[in-house]
Amino acid sequence: MLRRSLFLALLCFCVSAFSFSGIQSAKADDGQDIRIGVIPTAETITLGSDDSFTIAEIGGETLIEGENGEATVALESTGTVDTSYRLQVAWTTSETYVDDWLMRAEIGGYETYVEDYNGGYRLFIGKFPADASWGDRNEFRNEVIANGLAAGDSFWKVVTYSTGISTMKVTYQGNEHVTEKPVKITSTDGLVEIGGKKYRGVGEVIYNSQGTLAGVNELPIELYLYGVVPRELPPVPYGEMEAQKSQAVAARTYTLANLGKRSSDGYDLLPTPSDQVYGGYEAEHPISTQAVQESEGMVAMHDGRLITAVYHSTTGGYTANNEDIWSSDAVEYLRGVPDSNKGKAIEHVPTLEVFKNHANPTSLRAVRAGDYESDWSKYHRWTFEWTNEELADVLSEYFAAEITEVYAVNVLERSNSGRVLEIEYVTDGGTFYEQKDQIRWSMKYINASGGKSVLLSTLFFVEPVDKKAETPSFKVYGGGWGHGVGLSQTGAVGMATKGATYEEILNHFYQDITLEKQY
Repeated sequence: MLRRSLFLALLCFCVSAFSFSGIQSAKADDGQDIRIGVIPTAETITLGSDDSFTIAEIGGETLIEGENGEATVALESTGTVDTSYRLQVAWTTSETYVDDWLMRAEIGGYETYVEDYNGGYRLFIGKFPADASWGDRNEFRNEVIANGLAAGDSFWKVVTYSTGISTMKVTYQGNEHVTEKPVKITSTDGLVEIGGKKYRGVGEVIYNSQGTLAGVNELPIELYLYGVVPRELPPVPYGEMEAQKSQAVAARTYTLANLGKRSSDGYDLLPTPSDQVYGGYEAEHPISTQAVQESEGMVAMHDGRLITAVYHSTTGGYTANNEDIWSSDAVEYLRGVPDSNKGKAIEHVPTLEVFKNHANPTSLRAVRAGDYESDWSKYHRWTFEWTNEELADVLSEYFAAEITEVYAVNVLERSNSGRVLEIEYVTDGGTFYEQKDQIRWSMKYINASGGKSVLLSTLFFVEPVDKKAETPSFKVYGGGWGHGVGLSQTGAVGMATKGATYEEILNHFYQDITLEKQY
């Protein structure tokens, strides 16, 4: 019998843990619902409707019946909350494997945890306080690897879970109801409000693993996509129907492949770029809705399984291989391709001279030359400049080091798409290194508000402004926005304007896939 611990949620996503394993291959159900954590954590959440509505305990009694109103749900009391490091050692669908691993771990005297995830189970071992040193954790990791309970790909995550009894208070027009159970709102017109925003389907307020409340919108997947596609690829100005359909298929594929991704917190996905941007009912647009309807049930498959349908805004000229961005094995359908109709020759990868000659921080609409993106994205080419003091401040914050002067920024390795794989910062506080997509976080630029923003992509060239200066300013010439893997959204628009169908668009950006109608 599979043994499981109490409710737990993973709060820290580790890029090195990016995985393409476990993607679901089962057929989807036409009526299948999805749960979106539209308010991941809060002490108070409002529920309401413009029509007649009912708020009831989930699995319990009706608390409120109202019309054109709003109720307040507040956390009344909470159980115990614990945050700690735990070592994730495996994901598996085999309960036999889980039971065997648990038995061996318990014989060794180790604390364990098993979490339901994506149709299988995540296995965790050990528990360290949130302020535990890397050395102590690494010594433990080496120990359990030596004992055969973990492998070299195991990694640490900060996790939070709560235990004990919590209660919430529901207030409407002066009437109060205290309950231990989560609550649910339904309305006559099928539209509900959660936190003042309107959504199709039903709304819930549940307990999350952090010991607070979460607002959840549950609705059919196709209706969910009505609120995703226009936020991921705005139909104004990107109203090309074939591009909208390609976005709908990519979003649907991502959705089905990631059902249960955040089940520890009581829902499937977040409404943010960490999953997919979802704006609910008020974000819907007729063009996007038509694209969803005309591609209903269509998904992208590879080798009989749903693909990991990652996408981004703008390639800058060439998409990235997945392993050049994340620490993961190469995936056959996520290979770099040019965003152009010039062919796949590697000489079309942008060079420093191309970037310098064409760099424009706002738009490249006048530059055509076969590129799919350049007419559509102001981020096709961009440039930023730091004073030495500004870059020193950025690096000091990122590396938690005392840096006052930067002597050199050196690109040590590039991928065949031109993206930076490893960078070196030579400073008075030491020499520092970063790799792959994390480079964007280490090299934040100073935005118009004076704050720090993540660099738009790793497709860039960097130079000192004055090469003779001991502490020069630095200028970066870059292209693209986002990780660069998979579908380019503005590239899809460019392909559509040149007559490509959504099938052709998807087969350009994802290689060796098949498009199948699952329902």
